[in-house]
Amino acid sequence: MSLYSTKQRWKIALLVSALAIIGASIWYSSHIVKKVGDEERQKVFLWGEAIEKRATLVAYTKKLFEELSLNEQKKVALWSEAMRVITNEELDDYTFITRVIQDNTTIPMIVIDDHENVIFWRNVTGVDVDDDVLHKELEEMRALYAPMQVNIVEGETQYLYYKDSRLFSELRDVMDDLINSFISETVINSASVPVILTNAAKDSVLRAGNVDEARLQAPNGLSALLNDMEAMNPPIKIELGEGEVNYVFYEDSLVLRQLRYFPLIQFIVIGLFLFIAYLLFSTFRKAEQNQVWVGLAKETAHQLGTPLSSLMAWVNLLEVKGVDKETIEELNKDVTRLETITDRFSKIGSKPDLQEEDVVAVLDEIVRYLRPRISNKVKLTLKPDQPEIVTLLNRPLFGWVIENLCKNAIDAMAGEGELTITVHDELQQVFVDITDTGKGIPSKLHKTVFQPGYTTKKRGWGLGLSLTKRIIENYHSGRIFVKRSELEKGTTFRIALFR
Repeated sequence: MSLYSTKQRWKIALLVSALAIIGASIWYSSHIVKKVGDEERQKVFLWGEAIEKRATLVAYTKKLFEELSLNEQKKVALWSEAMRVITNEELDDYTFITRVIQDNTTIPMIVIDDHENVIFWRNVTGVDVDDDVLHKELEEMRALYAPMQVNIVEGETQYLYYKDSRLFSELRDVMDDLINSFISETVINSASVPVILTNAAKDSVLRAGNVDEARLQAPNGLSALLNDMEAMNPPIKIELGEGEVNYVFYEDSLVLRQLRYFPLIQFIVIGLFLFIAYLLFSTFRKAEQNQVWVGLAKETAHQLGTPLSSLMAWVNLLEVKGVDKETIEELNKDVTRLETITDRFSKIGSKPDLQEEDVVAVLDEIVRYLRPRISNKVKLTLKPDQPEIVTLLNRPLFGWVIENLCKNAIDAMAGEGELTITVHDELQQVFVDITDTGKGIPSKLHKTVFQPGYTTKKRGWGLGLSLTKRIIENYHSGRIFVKRSELEKGTTFRIALFR
């Protein structure tokens, strides 16, 4: 199992664990929101039942009130008839008539003639009843009920005015207070729930609570608001008796509506937290990797220094002993190669020294070095747009990149095929394309191939392309990517160097 596969499995395991935690958290939050919503609706339903029961009480009280009012009117009519009888007719026994007249001790009455003169009054409140008090009471009685014609004085028509008794008036005030209290509690007991109490036609607001006034006052605002509320919850019908009906419209409270978005907000917050944590972890990991890279490179350069010095001494010794020049020349080439490799490793972790170099000349030198060291079945070709293209380079590190890419291409072709290095001069950029006719790279792995640990070789470390990417992007401020790749047809890596 490769290092890359192990890391991928760890990433998948961590991702699955994070998603499980997020899913459990969101489920629990949604459960709480649902529970709060159910409890809120249950309270509204219980409150609606209480309203209906109180409405029944109000209707019964109102009916009782109307019956009392009718009884008082009958008393007045009976008293009027008794006065007419006792005044205009002769009876053997006046006991019953007298009792009817004397029993009226609560209903205020005033009798006037055709000239508006008060000829009789009874049960008018006040310690001192003068003409002003009587006229004031008379005006009030006229506004309440139509007068009755009586004939207290024979031959003349008088008019009997009356009003509700004090007990009846107090009962009516209690009734009004009860209804007003009932309507107020409709709003107050709704707590934070937006509620509207309307008439039977649903076109007039009797009371409203926790409702946006601006929305309510807008054109067609009431109709739209009631439709929205009715779509969310059916209105509660309240019967006040004798066909009088009111409706209570309500919707979810602002707190509950906000709670509905809580899981989404929580998901965003957790996602943001995980993203920041990933960035921090990635930064620390890259910093740690950089330290490993630098330490490994420095140690490699240090370890190569001792045998390299020894080899140089042995080459000089062989030259003194008269070994043929061709052998000495080949040994010098390998020693120079080792010096170059040592120099490359020593530059890792240090700020590279970029100089203006002819890219074509650098590539030509690398091609001439590689040709005798690769299979004869590999055709290696350099194709520049111009004979000289100058840009900023660190010659040893850039040569390392090209050699790595070429060796990977030769491995991909299994030692047989065509390897072409193309150089394009595009004013602000220089493009170096390395194209092979190998087995290709799947599109899903175009970015993965540059990650440390990725390799298709059984004994590979998977560090070559990662080091290549680091040298181009970190040291040369350029870019390297897979420009094109087709399975069994080949791959093109592009290096973009900015001038």
